[in-house]
Amino acid sequence: MKSFRNLIFLVIVFGVASCSPKFYTPNTQNVPLITEKGETNLTLSGNANQVEFQGAYGITKNIAVKANGGLFIPSDLDNGDGGSGKFIELGGGYFKPITENWIFEAYGIFGFGSFENHLVSTTNDHPLTNGDITANILRIGVQPNFGFKSKYFSAAVSSRIVNLSYSKIKGDLIFDDINQQNYLKDNSSNFLIEPALTIRGGFEKIKLQVQYGYSLNLSNRDFKQDNTFLTVGLNFNFN
Repeated sequence: MKSFRNLIFLVIVFGVASCSPKFYTPNTQNVPLITEKGETNLTLSGNANQVEFQGAYGITKNIAVKANGGLFIPSDLDNGDGGSGKFIELGGGYFKPITENWIFEAYGIFGFGSFENHLVSTTNDHPLTNGDITANILRIGVQPNFGFKSKYFSAAVSSRIVNLSYSKIKGDLIFDDINQQNYLKDNSSNFLIEPALTIRGGFEKIKLQVQYGYSLNLSNRDFKQDNTFLTVGLNFNFN
């Protein structure tokens, strides 16, 4: 099955598949592994459907702030189905170098954005509709990180634990004879656990980053969302 993604972010990603709508795709997690006051960590990442920018800064010896932003603009399918989204996320929290190379972090995160899906192919069966749906998104939660960091390599595991909610849901998309606006209203609040693995390697200041993650929806296992994500990017670190 050919799939289409469409996320919000500062982080979030939303998607639509060629044969089914999707309302959420997890975005890249911001895992800076800050170790000291004044340290700056920047990342530019994405895939064929999205581009994201992330930043973090150590404001004291144990407190850091971070911010993410993303645009999700996959190409429309041949039948005209598609979508787009945008997302911003802000966070702040605690970091602690456990040893010279091992770091623990925990951030509170707050993200918001919007998305739109247009499945014009559905209007053939439902000619009185436009085949679209839009909504605003709010994501609030925590994200602990634990990782190894050296001069030329780092690796970390993280877990984003959040509540994802939808508001201002509009549209007339009908799929499988179900009004998707009503479907999203009935599933407007979702509790997610999203573990991820981040690996970086390269030079002291610039490294290639690869991140793979999974999204588990504990509120509704059948919610119309993508469950996995893979992004590639460049990470910059300055003390």
